[in-house]
Amino acid sequence: MSIEKVREYLKQFNREKDIIELEHSSATVQLAAEALGVEPERIAKTLSFKIPEGAILVVAAGDARIDNKKFKSQFGLKAKMLSPEEVIEFTGHAIGGVCPFAIENKNVKIYLDDSLKRFETVYPACGSGNSAIKLTLTELEELSHASGWVDVSKLSE
Repeated sequence: MSIEKVREYLKQFNREKDIIELEHSSATVQLAAEALGVEPERIAKTLSFKIPEGAILVVAAGDARIDNKKFKSQFGLKAKMLSPEEVIEFTGHAIGGVCPFAIENKNVKIYLDDSLKRFETVYPACGSGNSAIKLTLTELEELSHASGWVDVSKLSE
């Protein structure tokens, strides 16, 4: 189970006990926000994209959408989401629980989107459709081993 992989991964940071397991689904931004009692924009969703050498994960605010022009400018190619099967293959997590933790595939790069910078803390998933963890941006950057910050989104209106 993917949450167990994340729990094991977070042990190295002594953060495994901080995983929040919810009674209700947190598989979408709206469901996660309701289950956690926070604003949807504070949900740190992990979006997965195909690149020739593997995949890119972009962790963005819950109210952010990928801006195709910004994405192409940043990464040099059109944003093409992974299929559900490819998501599992590259991340080890199923859609609804995809997170930037315990990614063992070396062909996956993780980036944090500037849309998150509006918040002190955010809530990424932890490998299942009913889990999350509350992290500061610094903690998210450290725990995800992010390759850096990017500006590839636009906020919903």
